[in-house]
Amino acid sequence: MNGPGDDPLARTDAPARTDPLACTAALRRLLDLLADGAGAEEFAKPAEQARAAGAGAAELAEITEATEVALRIRRTLSQHRRRETELTALFDTASDLAALRNLDAVLRAIVHRARLLLGTDVAYMSLNDDVAGDTYMRVTDGSVSAAFQQLRLGMGEGLGGLVAHTARPYATGDYQDDPRFRHTLTIDSAVREEGLHAILGVPLRLGPKVIGVLFASDRSPRTFSPQEVNLLSSLADHAAIAIDSARLLEETRAALDDLNAASATISAHSAATRRAEEAHDQLTDLVLRGGGADEVAAALAAILDGGIVLHDADGAELAATAGQSGALPVPDVTVSAPDITASRTSGRAVRRDGVWVCAVLAGPELLGSLALTGRPDLSDADRLLFERAAVVTALLLLLRRSVAEAEERVRGELLSDLLSSAGDPAALTARARRLGVSLARPHAVFVLHAESAPRHRLLAAGARLAEGGLAGIHHEHVVLVLPSDQPGPRAQVLADQLGQTLGTAVTVGAAGPAPGPAGLAAAHTEAARCLSALRALGHSGQGAALADLGFVGVLLGDQADLKGYVERTLGPLLAYDAQRGTALVATLDAYFTEGASLTRTKDALHVHVNTVVQRLERIGRLVGEDWNSPARALEFQLALRLHRLSRTS
Repeated sequence: MNGPGDDPLARTDAPARTDPLACTAALRRLLDLLADGAGAEEFAKPAEQARAAGAGAAELAEITEATEVALRIRRTLSQHRRRETELTALFDTASDLAALRNLDAVLRAIVHRARLLLGTDVAYMSLNDDVAGDTYMRVTDGSVSAAFQQLRLGMGEGLGGLVAHTARPYATGDYQDDPRFRHTLTIDSAVREEGLHAILGVPLRLGPKVIGVLFASDRSPRTFSPQEVNLLSSLADHAAIAIDSARLLEETRAALDDLNAASATISAHSAATRRAEEAHDQLTDLVLRGGGADEVAAALAAILDGGIVLHDADGAELAATAGQSGALPVPDVTVSAPDITASRTSGRAVRRDGVWVCAVLAGPELLGSLALTGRPDLSDADRLLFERAAVVTALLLLLRRSVAEAEERVRGELLSDLLSSAGDPAALTARARRLGVSLARPHAVFVLHAESAPRHRLLAAGARLAEGGLAGIHHEHVVLVLPSDQPGPRAQVLADQLGQTLGTAVTVGAAGPAPGPAGLAAAHTEAARCLSALRALGHSGQGAALADLGFVGVLLGDQADLKGYVERTLGPLLAYDAQRGTALVATLDAYFTEGASLTRTKDALHVHVNTVVQRLERIGRLVGEDWNSPARALEFQLALRLHRLSRTS
């Protein structure tokens, strides 16, 4: 009899042996794998272990279902962790933007995070160049190719150029074999050198404008998911914000710098303006109080700490000073006409060879010039001050001219009255005394003529030399009345001085001295005749009195001084004969009487011819070797005739 365990039917329909502990262990293992963040392949092992442990079909089905749930939970946790990582990266990027100090550092951080989050080999960023019309590599992370790091893409070229041109993201699993993009040798060779295959590019937008592209690339083919595109786009948005913030920050800094610079400029300009106004007021007050050119030049030299030279319109120096320090020498500054013209035309001071020159103007009229030495690098403020000083100098010269014109008019009227013998001599003497001219002293009259200089310039130059005398225009000539008892030598000195000042020949005819007002009119007439004689004889540029013109002066003079003429011509010979008992005058007279024949002369004198020759040589040494020239021979013959007449009478 069979027992229950031996029933074949019972053995066939009985349930499989189960192990509840194996099922529980498998479920516990799945939970541990979830807790440890194990890989997906690890989740199949609990089911295999339960099967090996003899778990039944129901338990295995339960474990399989639990495994699927665990994998879903793992995927959800992975997505949450990935999202958390992405959000953390975005928050970190936003934090970087909030503390933006260095744009390059922020962009490098964004590119580095893009590479880490997408798990790519390389990440990089390019920016558009609006001037060149292309896009260039700005930041790279993971790149090893120098050519790739310096790559520039034309708009529409390659993947990046297409993204920059269309403002849309593009991705490729293998760039080299993707026909959607316009391949160029430059781009393809750089990508090949870097070893890139998969490339994702998203635009950097500022509103509707694309300013660049953010890339993530792998050196092996792969497909980028929409989530990765969105993540890279978010990082690109942050990068665009960083670039725009940096631009705005830079513009703000530049605006602040400009504002500070403008404020400093305004302050400096205000200080310079105040200084210029104070200096202008100081100089103006000095002029109005009667200060002269020397005082104004000294004050200006002290203000500008340089040497000052003031010239009038004719180039004559009116004042020169080295300033308070005295350490700055004032050389002989010659202001050229082109420099004055340049300053006059521009209305500004001009610099030539380290010397500043400013024209002194009264409207369009040139009154003179100012020269500043010792300040080759003049600041704008000091240049403005120097130019304003020229305005004050113009006031000074106008006042000087007004005073000079008034004084010149008074002196000119007195001069005309003196040379015309108009008025009482005592009254004329009193008028002259009020002008600082003492007619009690002997005065000579000098009549001037310049070959090419205008008459007013000749008068101005002559007036500067007429200290203690009078200068004016009488009968269309410039006339000087000066204290002198030697009119001839003084006339030559005047001719030399005036010729040097005016740069042209000046001829001076002189007469006098006149003992008082009554004799000045006659002296003027004689001086005018002397001037005419000098010019007729071709002696332009010389000065002389009639007595210096030999027999011509004798002929032209109203009161011929025959004895003086003989003395001036034969004086050395007469003195020699008187001292040594010789006969030089008689020998010279016989020589001219006998027609300059040595033979007839020795017969007339009853001496040997050698004696005649020796006497003539002695005469040459006493009166000059040119005594026998036609002009001087005529002078000697006339003097010998007058000498014979005086002895006979």
